[in-house]
Amino acid sequence: MSRKTSAKISLEGIDPLFIYGHHDSNLSKVEQRFGVKVIARGQQIAFEGEGKDVERVSDLFRELLILVKKGYEFNDGDLLAALEYVEQNPSIAEDAPAAATILSTDKKVIRAKSPGQQAYVEAIRKNDIIFSIGPAGTGKTYLAVAMAISSLKNKEVSRIVLARPAVEAGESLGFLPGDLAEKVDPYLRPLYDALYDMVPAEKLRKLLDMKVIEIVPLAYMRGRTLNDSFVILDEAQNTTAIQMKMFLTRLGIGSKAIITGDITQVDLPDKEASGLIQIQHILADMQGVKFVYLTEKDVVRHRLVQEIIKAYEQYENGQDQSTTQGR
Repeated sequence: MSRKTSAKISLEGIDPLFIYGHHDSNLSKVEQRFGVKVIARGQQIAFEGEGKDVERVSDLFRELLILVKKGYEFNDGDLLAALEYVEQNPSIAEDAPAAATILSTDKKVIRAKSPGQQAYVEAIRKNDIIFSIGPAGTGKTYLAVAMAISSLKNKEVSRIVLARPAVEAGESLGFLPGDLAEKVDPYLRPLYDALYDMVPAEKLRKLLDMKVIEIVPLAYMRGRTLNDSFVILDEAQNTTAIQMKMFLTRLGIGSKAIITGDITQVDLPDKEASGLIQIQHILADMQGVKFVYLTEKDVVRHRLVQEIIKAYEQYENGQDQSTTQGR
């Protein structure tokens, strides 16, 4: 015979809106997902139902609340996704360090929003060359820019250089209309967006005018040596092997480099191998170089972005299996 039981958890120190949702919308979702009755009483939440179900959901809530109190945020208040993340990563609350502030400005406070992002931030702090590989929306570029601004603010570096392949398949700019700035601007715009989100517009314009912050197409990095700099290469999956080597050998004394990309979205012609894919084999065991892999669990955009990424992975895996079976 099944045994009915109950458990109570205090929400003291936690924004109840994250747990309850608007008009308590999260509670019914939890009830459906975990098969328990959920009762909200101010700063306390109670679960009633089968013993094993109550134990399971209450344990997950306790782990989640530890993470939230450590400063982690979860995808747009998606409570179910947060609970599933905790369930898929046992004991993560005890193992995860507190989410320290990365950058505090007049505009906002920026910190890691998932344990995966926190591991990325720690890798940046401890290594000179960091490769961040993962799907869209995981904060690869945004956190890299935040760390760069923080390093500049703390006078750990004297300038920031941000580079991107100017077009998807190798920087062929000649056919585009306008002067150089007009040609490359659309490809560099995401980097400007991140900067404007963190630095007041007038101050950013001064830093750009003084070349303290530079945003350049990857092709224009050739021949340079970057000392005392924080260097970021974005969209690195669209670099060739030659371009990747060129970029990495620009690094000078007192500099740090972050290379970000999504190896599932390579836009190079089939005949050219992605430098980001190749470099994982070349530098895998080199001291001072760290590869960080973010997943859909670290997505901090709309909750559906996680589901879209999962759907594409399932579709592509199915396509790969069909191709293999057809041979």
